[in-house]
Amino acid sequence: MAVRTGERVEPARHRWAWWRAGAWALLGPALLALSAIPALGVPEEVATEKAFSAARPCGAREPAGARADCLRTTRATVLSAEDVKSGKATVFRVRLRPPVPAPADRPFDLDAAGALSERIEPGVEVEVTTWRDVQVSVSRDGTGETLPGLPDEKAAMSAGIALAGVWAAALALLAALGTARRARRSATGRPYAPQVRFGVAKGLAVLVVPLAAGFIAGRVADGWTAVTLTAASCALVAVPATLAALRWDRPRPSVTA
Repeated sequence: MAVRTGERVEPARHRWAWWRAGAWALLGPALLALSAIPALGVPEEVATEKAFSAARPCGAREPAGARADCLRTTRATVLSAEDVKSGKATVFRVRLRPPVPAPADRPFDLDAAGALSERIEPGVEVEVTTWRDVQVSVSRDGTGETLPGLPDEKAAMSAGIALAGVWAAALALLAALGTARRARRSATGRPYAPQVRFGVAKGLAVLVVPLAAGFIAGRVADGWTAVTLTAASCALVAVPATLAALRWDRPRPSVTA
């Protein structure tokens, strides 16, 4: 006897729903595992940040060395200074004339439109402040500029990346829960129209809005403020999203005549 098209389509639709639920369920733990990579480095980076914040200028008896825990200032002569492309941005790259002790001997990039770049040219002397193996700042005649990539920026960045991964993992697990419930209801012939419709646009908004809020906070304030705001935004979104997922397939009350 011939099988009707509708009978063939329904089992395929059920299988596809379970495949989607399984994919979401696998994606959640995978994102959590990836989030653990930056999270594991946060304690060490926090300790480094505290040591950097507590650093004081080196004394006269402090031996030269790249791992000094004090702030060392080195005077050196500029060998070259020019605007160069770094990705899509233009920076003012400065190289010093050797011999210069490490880590001050490395080329450094300044703001191409900053006040310090206008005062630096080949042959002039500059002061480079370093801590351990990090270049901290550059100055000339009272005009200075802090260099990027300082130790007090890394811990918050790693925590923010880990938080973003955890947030995406939580959403993936919620999607797995909702998709599995819909698949189970569909297989038993019960209606599965969601009470809270959640398309691609809403899903991207729930994922991106807390991260965008944290990014903006990081541009305005410091990194830890950005992490705190991101966590608070995720919590404010996570509670309604969890309730919506738990109510996803709750049967509506029947209306009797």
